[in-house]
Amino acid sequence: MPAHRKPKKRPRPSLATLVLAGATTAATAATASGGAAQAEPRQTPAQVKGEVDALYRQAEAATQKYNGTKADAESTRSSLNSLRDEAARTTDRLNTARGALGAIASAQYRSGGLAPAMRLALSGDPETFLEDASIAERAGSRNAQAVHRVRAALTHLDRLRTESGAKLAALTAQQDRLARQKSEVNGKLADAKRLLARLSAQQRARYEAGGSADGAQGSVTTPAPNARAAAAVAYARGALGKPYVWGATGPDSFDCSGLTQAAWKAAGVSLPRTTYTQIGAGRRVPKSQLEPGDLVFFYSGVSHVGLYIGHGEMIHAPHPGAPVRVAPIDEMPFAGATRPA
Repeated sequence: MPAHRKPKKRPRPSLATLVLAGATTAATAATASGGAAQAEPRQTPAQVKGEVDALYRQAEAATQKYNGTKADAESTRSSLNSLRDEAARTTDRLNTARGALGAIASAQYRSGGLAPAMRLALSGDPETFLEDASIAERAGSRNAQAVHRVRAALTHLDRLRTESGAKLAALTAQQDRLARQKSEVNGKLADAKRLLARLSAQQRARYEAGGSADGAQGSVTTPAPNARAAAAVAYARGALGKPYVWGATGPDSFDCSGLTQAAWKAAGVSLPRTTYTQIGAGRRVPKSQLEPGDLVFFYSGVSHVGLYIGHGEMIHAPHPGAPVRVAPIDEMPFAGATRPA
């Protein structure tokens, strides 16, 4: 019988061969899947502008939330500081009251003993005293008044500490929210910047120059209805050409609601910080009855505001890269108008 031959061993493929085969397979798969590795189709300038406009609107909405949270945080911080100041004053009063009580106690001790009320009020744990208000009644009238002052100061101080703790917790939460909102705004603006980089320098310049002739004063000046409105319009005209910086309230840079707030502050009128609170400040007016100085709001979320100057124009702070300028109010969806008092 013929001897059986052992099958020949095939040589193992080298590492280089395996890598080459893997690369070939990956390339084939990419081609078969429709060229997923190919670059994204180039957008037209109009498409880029549309996306950038949308990102700026989203960033401005987030900016107004940031502004509102920042105003809340500033108010909370002010309240917390007031509570701490009051606590310090109350502590001084407590020390004075306990000092007076100590003087009475010393006199009692020298005359033959220390009343239980005094021992408790002067103990290292004055809270023990607060658990039994009847002790003050068992002391003499002079002693009772001194004990009452200590008791009242301790009660007030305890309330202040509780309120301060709550304010501090609220401030911490607001600061966390500010950080998230700031991150959201910066993310939207970074996306817009990357999109704008796809345009040529000339296209970017045209985009950023929108509105009325590079922030010109407007073709016709309409008299303001009163001195305050005139002062607000004059301030806004003085801000023309200054840069948009989100969160800024002047005098060197502004966001949209920062500009309107600063303009009316110059006229002696205090406006709230955000677009969605400014629209509730003053009397609502229809678009057909606008007068110089009125606040005009845009978009369904009331995320943008400008200062009306007459003849269908406003002064506003548009977005990063676009300075404060004159623009027609019809360039954005109108949401309402108010006339500050």
